[in-house]
Amino acid sequence: MVIQIKFMKILRLSPVFLSVLLLSAHFYRANLYLLLLVSAVMPLLLFVKEPWIVRQIQIMLFLGSIEWIRTLYLLVEERKALGESWMRLAIILGSVALFTLLSALVFQTRSLKEHYRTRN
Repeated sequence: MVIQIKFMKILRLSPVFLSVLLLSAHFYRANLYLLLLVSAVMPLLLFVKEPWIVRQIQIMLFLGSIEWIRTLYLLVEERKALGESWMRLAIILGSVALFTLLSALVFQTRSLKEHYRTRN
């Protein structure tokens, strides 16, 4: 039963891990190695059962979604200037930005609130 509970918490945190993985790949591709390092290390903090960890991860995910929107804008403008199609790019990056933003909501589940001892 203990293994199942831990597995369920990891499963609930999987959107966070996926969002951070995508951000890390984005920073790697952009040669932003310091941001790559920070984003790759942040999920390790999830093993610490403290409320401030949740807020740090949520802030990172919020800033990550802003980065995706910034990248979306820049790439769409570049494609428009070149006369190339951009709608599929906008849909994909918009979806990634939304997924990254919404992945911060996993900490609102009752079990994760209890795990990290957050209020509300």
